[in-house]
Amino acid sequence: MILPRQHWCPTAIVVALALAVIAQAQTKTALPSAETAKPAPRTEDAQVYRSTTLGFRYQIPYGWVTRTKEMQGDEAGKAEVLLAVFERPPEATGNTINSAVVIASESAASYPGLKKAEDYLGPLTELATAQGFKAEGEPYALEVESRQLLRADFIKTLSPKTTNDKLTMRQCTLVLLAKDQIVSFTFIAGSEDDLDDLMDKLHFGPPKSSAH
Repeated sequence: MILPRQHWCPTAIVVALALAVIAQAQTKTALPSAETAKPAPRTEDAQVYRSTTLGFRYQIPYGWVTRTKEMQGDEAGKAEVLLAVFERPPEATGNTINSAVVIASESAASYPGLKKAEDYLGPLTELATAQGFKAEGEPYALEVESRQLLRADFIKTLSPKTTNDKLTMRQCTLVLLAKDQIVSFTFIAGSEDDLDDLMDKLHFGPPKSSAH
């Protein structure tokens, strides 16, 4: 069941909208100056973001910049950007797709009637298509390191000011329903190979027990 429009939370989804806007920064001015990628504190490796509660880790590509704080909203307890990193500063122009990774967590309670990851497809697809993306193929379930996820792919054609060639922006979002949270892993790149490389850096382990 895909949730009817009237059941969508108007503010909880932040990933598809924010990422679609910021990732186009190679054609426009965007956010303030870059800073070195800084995942959550108290990780063993400065280039690895870990969530022990949700049981996953992401290996941040060397030299990428973070915009996690800038993409945080005011929906504390409902929606939170856990990680937002980019291949180059979003304000820097270029003639290639600015690859990016955004990981966010939202309260499943924000979506009345949501019982499985597939129910999240309506809100996700609406925000992606509103930014000019088109669905590529049908969403499908997949298992990654014993976790059940849902994958949805989108594409968008861009015409950067620095070149006459058209670019294809590819977006893949993996959706995980865990601990009453919807966790979305969104990857943007300019080719399928680059997209696969970004996705290969995501790994899962056992989540932290709520009893401890």
